[in-house]
Amino acid sequence: MSATAKAAEQTFTPSSFEPTPNNLEAFWMPFTANRQFKSKPRLFVAAEGMHYTTIENRKVLDGTAGLWCVNAGHGRKKISEAVAKQIQQMDYAPAFQMGQPSSFELASRLTHLVPGDLDHVFFTNSGSESVDTALKIALAYHRVKGQGARTRLIGRERGYHGVGFGGISVGGIVANRKFFGPLLNGVDHLPHTHNLEKNAFSKGQPEWGAHLADDLERIVTLHDASTIAAVIIEPVAGSTGVLLPPKGYLQKIRQICDKHGILLIFDEVITGFGRLGSPFGAEHFGVLPDLITCAKGLTNGAVPMGAVFARKHIYDAFMESSAENAIELFHGYTYSAHPIACAAGLATQRIYRDEGLFERVRAIAPYWSDAVHALKGRRNVVDLRAYGLVAGIELSPRDGAPGARAYDALVAAFDAGLLIRITGETIAMSPPFIIERKDIDRIFETLAKIIDRLD
Repeated sequence: MSATAKAAEQTFTPSSFEPTPNNLEAFWMPFTANRQFKSKPRLFVAAEGMHYTTIENRKVLDGTAGLWCVNAGHGRKKISEAVAKQIQQMDYAPAFQMGQPSSFELASRLTHLVPGDLDHVFFTNSGSESVDTALKIALAYHRVKGQGARTRLIGRERGYHGVGFGGISVGGIVANRKFFGPLLNGVDHLPHTHNLEKNAFSKGQPEWGAHLADDLERIVTLHDASTIAAVIIEPVAGSTGVLLPPKGYLQKIRQICDKHGILLIFDEVITGFGRLGSPFGAEHFGVLPDLITCAKGLTNGAVPMGAVFARKHIYDAFMESSAENAIELFHGYTYSAHPIACAAGLATQRIYRDEGLFERVRAIAPYWSDAVHALKGRRNVVDLRAYGLVAGIELSPRDGAPGARAYDALVAAFDAGLLIRITGETIAMSPPFIIERKDIDRIFETLAKIIDRLD
């Protein structure tokens, strides 16, 4: 046999990996300590209402709505039935130069949830894609307006904007950035607003920190406004540990952007669809951005989907800059406005409306906040933050072992039948909106015992 034939034979030799149902090796898990997990896996096999069921048939109370996304609770038949009906009728349709009715219906319904003239929706498949899409729209907008020198993007320290190259460039979480080289050019960052000395154990929005928005003026002076396209921030920074905006901070950012002709992007992948008790953080805080990114709660986590809302003047700029038969924006995805995702999105929005789930968040939020702040004074707790149906419980780090104490809390909570999320030294909580007071009591009784036992 020739050397070439031998090489070909080696190339197409079947893998020796044994494809047994419970072999865990093949799946390279995201944002997971793979070796640690696979030595003692935590596997879910079913979900209903407020609970997951593990492979050992244990019930686990979902304190995080999956990953901030299952806002209406698990096992929603109206969503699964809508998905099943759609996949039987039409499994896929292209969104390039073609259309299908549910995408237009969903876009129309969504624009009624956002404030002001955020009248247009561009569909994506995730929060990360939504962020990269919004950044590209911002850059292209200035170009079609004859201001092509506006190419700089401003993010914020400790910000999380997904895992695309655009998102990690404007993001400010070190571990998400350090392995991937220089990233995008021309990106700068505002300081984060977290300050334990000034704001620890604040109830609601902190009083201190609005002045940190003024650092945007310093960045504008450094680079010149004519080079800056957009600022992107989360109204509430979720994945970095639930950091609330100081009173007046978001308003100042908006004012400075307006002064210098800079677009303001709100990343509402977490805060969108009721997490704060309002449909979106933009309405909740009374600040109108130029673009909003969303995902997660759009489909209740049932089918991947994201979206970008754009104000009328942005959409119109593209429509007016080219001939009627020309493509206005050279951007999109194979699965943009996927029929099955649209079906899930429409069913989800009906559930939110018919069951008044955003109003339910507002009604139960004070009880949630009181339960969070009842943990004050417990050993290793250095801060507590609660707003809407989200909470951050910040623990002190162990010497030389950052994140270890919070990880131990994650494992202990799972063993005790509670799903929590951790980020650094913070326990982040974001339960489904169907949560009841008895569930809140159980969550924080369990957490109190776990925290007391942490060394």
